[in-house]
Amino acid sequence: MIKNKIKKFLEDYRKKVDKEKGKKIDFYQGSFSNQDLLSPSYFNLLNPKYFEIDQKFYSTILIVNYYREQTDLILKNLIDSNLNLNISIFYEKQNPYKIIKDLTYHIGTVAVELKDSNQNRQDIDIAAFTYNDAKYIRKEIQVNGEDFYFLYIYIMTYANEEKELDFLLNRLEGLLESKGLQTRRAYFRQEQGFLANLPLMINPKEVKEVTKRNVLTNGIISTYPFISSSICDEKGIFVGTNLYNNSLIFINKYNAEKYKNANMCIFGTSGAGKSFYTKLLIIRSYLWGIDQYVIDPEREYEKLCQVLEGTLLKIGPSSETYINIFDIRKESIEDSERGYLATKISKLIGFFNLIFGEINEEEKAIIEEKIIQVYQKKGITFEDESLFQEKNDKRTFIEKEKMPILEDFYNLLAQDEKTIKFKIKLIPFVKGSLNFFNHQTNVEMNHKLIVADIYELGEDNLKYGMYLFTDLFWDKIKENRNKKKTIYMDEIWRLIGITSNKEVASFIYRIFKTIRKYGGSGVAITQDIADLFSLENGIYGRSILNNSSIKTFFSLEEENIKMLEKYMTLSEKEKIEIKSLKKGECLMCVGDDHILTKIESSKQERDLIEGRLEEIEEDSNSDWK
Repeated sequence: MIKNKIKKFLEDYRKKVDKEKGKKIDFYQGSFSNQDLLSPSYFNLLNPKYFEIDQKFYSTILIVNYYREQTDLILKNLIDSNLNLNISIFYEKQNPYKIIKDLTYHIGTVAVELKDSNQNRQDIDIAAFTYNDAKYIRKEIQVNGEDFYFLYIYIMTYANEEKELDFLLNRLEGLLESKGLQTRRAYFRQEQGFLANLPLMINPKEVKEVTKRNVLTNGIISTYPFISSSICDEKGIFVGTNLYNNSLIFINKYNAEKYKNANMCIFGTSGAGKSFYTKLLIIRSYLWGIDQYVIDPEREYEKLCQVLEGTLLKIGPSSETYINIFDIRKESIEDSERGYLATKISKLIGFFNLIFGEINEEEKAIIEEKIIQVYQKKGITFEDESLFQEKNDKRTFIEKEKMPILEDFYNLLAQDEKTIKFKIKLIPFVKGSLNFFNHQTNVEMNHKLIVADIYELGEDNLKYGMYLFTDLFWDKIKENRNKKKTIYMDEIWRLIGITSNKEVASFIYRIFKTIRKYGGSGVAITQDIADLFSLENGIYGRSILNNSSIKTFFSLEEENIKMLEKYMTLSEKEKIEIKSLKKGECLMCVGDDHILTKIESSKQERDLIEGRLEEIEEDSNSDWK
């Protein structure tokens, strides 16, 4: 009884499902499905020279023969080209026992023919040739463990017009023949060629028999197709396209598993595109939420800072923002470390080296003594606790207003005959044209983008401003190891070149060497490569170069290329390419990959970089802020 009820229930349920299916079928009849959307509207197979699909023309080239000995990758120049290509390669592994059996039979048969044949026969050389080949292949399989394959290669190109298609085919044939490959166009077999190039693992018989060639394992290496240098890092920032094959380049310089550090060098002559590229990196890094600090000696980043709502720090005769070189900041050492004053003294020695010129060890000791005294007058000693205070029942770092300033140091130098000459050199910084250095810090720096404008300092005084802000930004970078951050040093040669000194250059070198520990990246930008390597026989410039995982070279003059060649390996081809690069093109050296790159940007990015603020504000799609 129960069994019959269950049976009836199942039958009723099946009828109900079938009825619902019928309704759905009726409903979908005449509708436009996803399959219809993806499918072409027509095929045209009337012309034997090409296969037409939706007004696009396709044609296939068959590789029918190869050089006997290949010592290079046969598809390299093809893959490095920017032609429209689909390449399909089939390898069919054969049974080694059957191959050895067939070869042995062939060797025996030909050996008898060679022994009994008339030596005047014209085909005797061909027979001897195949005899030796067969013995070689059998030996490689039996002795060296090689496998035996059948190889098939099909190359399909496509264009919007017949004339363009013919041009591409001729160029393809030229590239292939330069590698010793014999080709044949797939006339009357375009449909089969098209199918062979689809990712369906179809190798049609009509083209298969024409292209089949035997190859051993060692020979297969020459057909390896994945040889084009390209970078596509996960969570990377888009940089541009490969000049050879238009592949996209994404770089995540903070990927510690791939890169030994996140540092970059950007070199190029004036107008080559290095500043545009740097601004593009700033915009795209800003969208990723990366903290960025820019030292701007040429006032190139002011408008960019304005649009991105960053903090603009100007220092010069007309500025109202001040940074005190004597500031000791809470973030200058990490919570687990000690030695605030000791750390600051070494930085101040570097700064005064710039002002006083090269000082000997005795003078350095005297200056250090005076620095210690000027801090002691403010109650700051080598005990870190002297920099903290109790405020509202909380232990806090002392205010900026309690730090000494240059005038305090100046007055102290005036009291000692040994330091009178140093006091005289400080007069411009305390009472003269550079007295904007003699102020307490009056700005807060809590933005994602901070630009230090030192343009008003003039050519001779830029190095003081660059050092001041490098010291400030270095402390900001050490604030939190878990946050990603970047410091851009434009015209870095001023800090590590002949106009600088060993103390300052060593400080910059330490930044590039250790910044990765703090989740940071140093970016060195310059057009004066000769000056970059001018101090101490170039040891500091070389150190910056060697401690940068990513090197970007825009167009350079011949003398700069020769200078660069002394400190890194460049091929003859790369040297020619660097010299002939167009604006916006560069050679990127990322690890072992050397890639010719075209920097790409959107219209909105160009408007933003070029300062066309009105156009950006009028654009309703603008969401940079």
